[in-house]
Amino acid sequence: MSTKNIFIAGLTLLIGVATAGLAIFNLAFTNNTAPSGPITAIPLVVTTAAPNAQANQPQATAVSATTSATGLTSGATALPASTAQGSSPVVFQIVPDQSQVSFSIYEELGGEPKTVVGTTSEVAGQLAVDVQDLSETQVGVIQVNARTLTTDNDRRNGAIRNFILNTDQYEFITFTPTSITGLSGAAQPGQSFTFQISGDLTLRDVTRSVTLNVTAQGVSATQITGTATATVNRGDFNLTIPSVRNVANVGEEVTLQIDFVANAQG
Repeated sequence: MSTKNIFIAGLTLLIGVATAGLAIFNLAFTNNTAPSGPITAIPLVVTTAAPNAQANQPQATAVSATTSATGLTSGATALPASTAQGSSPVVFQIVPDQSQVSFSIYEELGGEPKTVVGTTSEVAGQLAVDVQDLSETQVGVIQVNARTLTTDNDRRNGAIRNFILNTDQYEFITFTPTSITGLSGAAQPGQSFTFQISGDLTLRDVTRSVTLNVTAQGVSATQITGTATATVNRGDFNLTIPSVRNVANVGEEVTLQIDFVANAQG
């Protein structure tokens, strides 16, 4: 074989390898597993304290959970319901189509500073509210389908799902409340309230304690709207950023936000 033919064959082989490598790279950074199904709320079981047990009782959250065959956590969150005469808690459920979960993080893309924002409407959860005694507010497990998080870049989406959050194995992000502070008294329609919900945030197989700062408003007797925010460090959850050309100096702090609409059930 002549030198010219050897050169052509080598060049053809090199182009083939490069093309295959690019295809594999694009597949790795864009291939996504579809959600297992529409997201649904884990039912909130509301229990009523005995009438003589309501005085000076500390607020607490009891979580009863089991692991299903799929490996997902399921169960219910229970808090003592209000025992005010003629009053009972109403269960509200987050409406995914009218709600949104988002995260934001700083990065430098191609040398330019950028705030990356990822969003999804696949969020589910329930809360119970007694308008006569807000201190007895109950919040169930909040779930977010991580497979549906999207940013403005398909390759980034693939990196988040395939390498950072490993959504093939860990489809859901969960927040399991352990306590609620800052709520008391009765509620009036249209009144806004600011309070805190502490709980366990699970990303992949790592769980850390996180506090959400919440502002909520009773729009009507059948609807509540609100926003909950928290800032976490990605290193606390062992979230590492894959090395990608043109991406550098990714921030450590991640801001999480839930904008929710919850409607009364029943």
